[in-house]
Amino acid sequence: MIGSIVLPHQKPETQRSGTPFLQPGVGSNQRMDPLSEVLALLKPQSLSSGGFMMPGDIAIYFPKHQGIKCYAMLAGQCWLVVEGAPEPVLLEAGDCFLLPRGLPFRLTTKLSLEPVHYTLAWSRLSKTNDVLAIPEGARYIAGGFFGFTGGHAEMLLQSLPPIVHIRRESDKAAMRWSLERLREELRDPQPGGSLIAQQLAYMMLIQALRLHLADTTTASRGWLSALSDKQMSTAITGMHNDPGYPWTLQSLAERVGMSRSVFALRFREIVGTTPMEYLTRWRMLLAADRLKNSSDGLSVIAQSLGYESESAFGKAFRRVMGYSPRQYIRSTVPCAMPITHAAEDHERELVVAG
Repeated sequence: MIGSIVLPHQKPETQRSGTPFLQPGVGSNQRMDPLSEVLALLKPQSLSSGGFMMPGDIAIYFPKHQGIKCYAMLAGQCWLVVEGAPEPVLLEAGDCFLLPRGLPFRLTTKLSLEPVHYTLAWSRLSKTNDVLAIPEGARYIAGGFFGFTGGHAEMLLQSLPPIVHIRRESDKAAMRWSLERLREELRDPQPGGSLIAQQLAYMMLIQALRLHLADTTTASRGWLSALSDKQMSTAITGMHNDPGYPWTLQSLAERVGMSRSVFALRFREIVGTTPMEYLTRWRMLLAADRLKNSSDGLSVIAQSLGYESESAFGKAFRRVMGYSPRQYIRSTVPCAMPITHAAEDHERELVVAG
């Protein structure tokens, strides 16, 4: 196998990714864009990577998983069948793909084959860390997995299709570089390798999301797709840059140069919710992060997010999150994609096995 790296658990004080863009007075050149902000809130925690050859004809089944899997077909070809996806996908050498929703899937050389659970197929798979040693005609897949400690990952992941397939030659080149670099880091560990692997995982995810956004044929309804629309992206960026500003439907419409009615209709059609609902949800996600990972009091958080009283903030928080702020602080509310040591061990094995 190529190997695996599990990134160390961060202490809460190192995870205050939501704080910088909440503080008033931060210069625009220091602000993150909306995609970067959401990724920061998700707090990637662990990374595993592995590669294997598929001998002969075989169909391998992988159950529901947590986290995002990113793969590349480095040699040969096979079929990818994901539960919930309308059609199987033929993977050819150089293709990359993301599996962002954790749905069960199978990799198969022929669609007619009966799948075998990955744990049973493990002994038949040939694990290797040397791509150059792969015989001609063999099928070789390399991939990585990372999970999130931040809650509400569905805000990002549920905006994506079951499969994000990167197949254009210009797109594959960018993804291949990251995967090859990751493979080299894991094959020949050097000081600082864990940090480099973490950053490469970020790059792979962001590159895939960028390519997905740039491909108009894969556009889907959701806030992520709105980032590829100039006017909707401008509105979302404004809300993210200054979540405490007293935004109204009128002020957002004026910001993007549209009438209020047209803007409201367009936003709902593309994002799937109203502008003010989106703003409230974003404010509550930021608030939830700060409640768990900062020492800021309720009044400070409420005022920074545009609420004049703790009472008004508390009502909005309960409506969106299902808990009062104080209940949320005291609770062990599960993340949308919880990561435990047991889950890490399972995923490390799963990625190396497929």
